[in-house]
Amino acid sequence: MRSYLIAQSVGALCALCIASVHAQNPSPGSGQAFPTRPIRVVVPFPAGGNVDTYIRQLARQMEISMGQPLVVDNRGGANGIVGCDIVAKAAPDGYTLLATSIAFAVNPAMYKKLPYDSEKDFVPITNYANGLGYILAAHPSVAASNIKELVALAKKQRLRYGSAGIGNGQHLAGELLSQKAGIELLHVPYKGGGPVLTAILGGEVHLNFPGATVAVTHIKSSKLRGIGFTGAKRISSLPDLPTIMESGLPDYTFDTGWHAMFAPAKTPATIINRYQAEVRKAFDASGSLRETFTSTGYDPAAATPAEFAKLFKADLKRFAEIIKTAKIEPQ
Repeated sequence: MRSYLIAQSVGALCALCIASVHAQNPSPGSGQAFPTRPIRVVVPFPAGGNVDTYIRQLARQMEISMGQPLVVDNRGGANGIVGCDIVAKAAPDGYTLLATSIAFAVNPAMYKKLPYDSEKDFVPITNYANGLGYILAAHPSVAASNIKELVALAKKQRLRYGSAGIGNGQHLAGELLSQKAGIELLHVPYKGGGPVLTAILGGEVHLNFPGATVAVTHIKSSKLRGIGFTGAKRISSLPDLPTIMESGLPDYTFDTGWHAMFAPAKTPATIINRYQAEVRKAFDASGSLRETFTSTGYDPAAATPAEFAKLFKADLKRFAEIIKTAKIEPQ
């Protein structure tokens, strides 16, 4: 009898231990108690750019609800390829995410070979911001204050415009401007939005297409001059800045695409859905977060994983066609 009681007690103790370990380390697919530790959010661009700025603001709101910090890890290089490759090879346990821009949909057509498959090695979570457009900004030394003056100047001298990388949205916005205005701008690629912003502030390049979130302050302080907005309508943070369309190039419009989250392939659907729900919850909980996005040229979004996956596939095709038409040679 005594041996039976001892055995029963030992069995119960083992069961409690197993239950405790499971509670502290739930399986990725269980959906229970997730997350239990900090979450790594890889941004495949240097700090200071558009993608970095927006995800940090969103992450601060999300971690209030999720109960764990979302740690932004900037891994810039090769127009986002370096950071994307890190996420593609990460464990699909929900603790490593990718926060990137529309460049992720451009790269497959811009590069002959990538170290990952953009569709097979990632799971789309959601697009958390839809960009309305870029600001065409000029260094104060440029003798032009509007599109007509800029086009006239570009026909007299070769102007340099910087971008966050080959195939980046800023690059394509400049190529489209060259086509529509009948001018030749010299493209100078940098390794991310932060470095190219530093370049134009220092006069290394004449022009750049930064997002409003990083450009507005510099324009208001006269460190940069706003020439026009690439979107279809003006933005509230710079109401006096005309669109390029209304400034003499009616056929020109270029939006900044989306900012979005992806996870490594095979990440459980329960975790993917949880993140999408947390993004939506963050915008619902914070009016100031929504206002920050809209005032700088982005509409907050939180499409379902299925909706965003459909958009992502459509953009892969769309940008492949744009690059082919512009005769940009894949790297």
